[in-house]
Amino acid sequence: MSEDYQKKALRVSYLLSLGIALVAGLAFFMVTTLGSYSLLTRYGGGAWVILLSLIIALPTITPVMKRRYRR
Repeated sequence: MSEDYQKKALRVSYLLSLGIALVAGLAFFMVTTLGSYSLLTRYGGGAWVILLSLIIALPTITPVMKRRYRR
């Protein structure tokens, strides 16, 4: 029973973190269309924002989801 809620909490936190990271990367990409940046710079910056967002979001969202699904 204990493993079941942990697996579900981890799956939800991974999907939520990935969604947040993808939205942040897409927002960065869309904002850079306003400037005169090259396409490579825009893609590279978007990928960098996605990576950094995942690094920040995963350790912050996972404990919250574990507490929520423990009940």
